[in-house]
Amino acid sequence: MTDTVLIVDDSLTVRMDLVEAFDAAGFQPLPCATVAEAREAILQGPISVIVLDVLLPDGDGVDLLKELRASPAGASAAILMLSTEAEVKDRVRGLQTGADEYVGKPYDTGYVVAKARELIRARQAVHGAGQPTVLVIDDSVTFREELRRALETAGYTVFLSSSGEDGLRVAADRRPNAVIVDGILPGIDGASVIRRLRLDAALRGVPCVLLTGSEDKGAQLQALDAGADAFVQKGEDVDFILARLAAVLRTTSAAPAEDATSLLGPKKILAVDDSLTYLEELGSALRGEGYDVVPARSGEEALELLAVQPVDCILLDLLMPGLSGQETCRRIKSAPIVRDIPLIMLTAMEDRAAMIDGLSAGADDYISKSGEFEVLKARVRAQIRRKQFEDENRRIREELLRRAREAAEARAAREFAETRAALVEELERKNNELEAFSYSVSHDLRAPLRSIDGFSQALLEDYATLLDQKGKDYLRRVRAAAQRMGELIDDLLQLSRVGRAELNRDRVSLSDLARAVAMELRKMEPDRHVELRIEDGLVAQADSQLIRVALDNLLGNAWKFTAKVAEPRVEFAAEPRDGGTVYFVRDNGAGFDMNYAEKLFRPFQRLHGEAEFPGTGIGLATVQRIVDRHGGRIWAEGTIGCGATFYFTLPPGRTGGRS
Repeated sequence: MTDTVLIVDDSLTVRMDLVEAFDAAGFQPLPCATVAEAREAILQGPISVIVLDVLLPDGDGVDLLKELRASPAGASAAILMLSTEAEVKDRVRGLQTGADEYVGKPYDTGYVVAKARELIRARQAVHGAGQPTVLVIDDSVTFREELRRALETAGYTVFLSSSGEDGLRVAADRRPNAVIVDGILPGIDGASVIRRLRLDAALRGVPCVLLTGSEDKGAQLQALDAGADAFVQKGEDVDFILARLAAVLRTTSAAPAEDATSLLGPKKILAVDDSLTYLEELGSALRGEGYDVVPARSGEEALELLAVQPVDCILLDLLMPGLSGQETCRRIKSAPIVRDIPLIMLTAMEDRAAMIDGLSAGADDYISKSGEFEVLKARVRAQIRRKQFEDENRRIREELLRRAREAAEARAAREFAETRAALVEELERKNNELEAFSYSVSHDLRAPLRSIDGFSQALLEDYATLLDQKGKDYLRRVRAAAQRMGELIDDLLQLSRVGRAELNRDRVSLSDLARAVAMELRKMEPDRHVELRIEDGLVAQADSQLIRVALDNLLGNAWKFTAKVAEPRVEFAAEPRDGGTVYFVRDNGAGFDMNYAEKLFRPFQRLHGEAEFPGTGIGLATVQRIVDRHGGRIWAEGTIGCGATFYFTLPPGRTGGRS
């Protein structure tokens, strides 16, 4: 079924431009010049997408939008506002009234069409409904048409493309179930098309069949090396190609990731700068790359817009009147909904201090302003690509958690009559497998990191005279990053060992262990004067090695987070509570916001920046694992700037408490 797009704009030029673009993309365009015409068109049949201008000769587009959303036909359609009204307040008004997208004029037709397709996909209730779809990429018209007829006869819906570059755009737009691509094409070849598909999270699961006219025996190996699922010579008849395609679809379980965003799909950039001239230059340059650019003249406008419209990347001027770029960046990065959006800081200042200010505020990248936008475009692409990889990893984790949860629920339903003990043995086995896997992965990462660090050091030592100061600085950063990763892996290995180690309970003097930890801390920083209070006679029935690790982390954290206090104090003691003993480590250091208390014990979750207080975010997760293995629990209380207290229990010990 062809999707109908209603185009409502009083400009004949705009209507014809969009009619041509949507028609070429396979839509059925329906142009209207007035509100009255749009109302009549809505009654003619189902509308998939509505492109709506704000300023119309017989009414206001936003008022029409409100009317459409209240009607059955308009409620189900994707609505895209298109207007010269580029003020942020107008954009916010349209989005709050019910628009799915808002694009300012001048616009890029490719972006508008691709965004319309994306909005339609988002509104489809069932993925994969209807006929399977195949994209054929071949520069031979004769062969394309022959294959199209055969595929359609076999029950496929077919999309055609004559070049690799266009094929990639169609793949991002249509999300086919399979791709058949010729090995030799104008521009990029078929193998390169497949490689690019495999690098795109939204498309990498699409099965690919590579066609070639080559009789070379190595051609098949080259095709498979590129990532192809099957290899067919062009000399084979069409029936053989169809059979090969059907086999690939049967054996490939991965479907196109409809919830993932393709690197080749439509992207929206928020550009924040007080210079209208620079915003116009920036918009012109980026629209040429297929981006939609949303301009904002101040940090306040940027924050207002981000509250109602998501974007794929933010370009932020460092120096602006009112809310500075640095403060705007801090606010964005502190807001959970938008903090993961890639943010590139821009400035006309050729100043290293300015770069440090921008990055310390939370920016993901920094670039100097210039009339040359090629470097900026490359940085934008790189940041969007990085964000896509992060989103993909997050999606995979969530999917694994969902499957694990569903499997557990199904198992619990089947085994409802079984004892709780049987389920707990099962859980321990799964945890051991996961911990063993984590240990293996972490262990295997150490060797290449040592090589990176070692060879970087060798370059600094043996080729120092050949490197300028910038080159040496880059190598020092490489070493610092490798060493940082090494520390993280060491902590992960410790966390894994904590989970896998055998628990050997014995009567343990917690007071003696705490004093040993305190002595180590004083040796590491002999110039620091910290008031350390350790209560005498604290004992527990516990594993001495694991409890030493827990106290290392708890007392080490208290020591670290009191570094900026004039009179630092750290205390380890116990108190009776609810018929048992609660141990605690208390300090008067940086403290934390209780709203984020639950995040403290999650791996990699840190409430303070690396520059402020170094660390990997693994220590408290390790402590929780140790306390949990002893059958106890751990919790924390704190106030920003007024210190923190970490409480834990060790209930299984018969001799816990004070001696």
